[in-house]
Amino acid sequence: MADPRVTDIPVEDCGEPLVDVSTGAFLKIDPRKADGAGNWLLLRAGLVTRLAHAASLLPEGLYLLHIEGYRPPELQAHYFTAYLEQLADNGCYTEAPNISRAARANRDILTGAMSAAGLVNYPTEWWHWSFGDRYWALTTGHPSAIHGAHRRSGQDG
Repeated sequence: MADPRVTDIPVEDCGEPLVDVSTGAFLKIDPRKADGAGNWLLLRAGLVTRLAHAASLLPEGLYLLHIEGYRPPELQAHYFTAYLEQLADNGCYTEAPNISRAARANRDILTGAMSAAGLVNYPTEWWHWSFGDRYWALTTGHPSAIHGAHRRSGQDG
């Protein structure tokens, strides 16, 4: 999201703590992005509340799958570099025309629940939803992001 319309939005961090989502009964936990420090299980407290709301809006038998939460800045930079080429796959886009009818229906259900909970989607990644960052601010018309780069307690810097 290097678009100046996104990067020019100021950040006025609200200071919400990161909380461990591994005890939340409304999320299924997938360890594929697990790290030794436990960062992958951390989300902002307000986001956890919004995800619980979104999960409550899903039809019976469907659930939200948590794969990764907090990313330290150095890991985020690594992901952006390594992932750039994969975004060319048109199936990544939320509105990709080349997906099955079942995939479209599932994306529509997810979009309805997450949007109703106040989250916004990165249109190049159907699975990527956010709340409180600069892209959220741009999309919703909020004058500033309310979540900036977070440092875990005990980290230098």
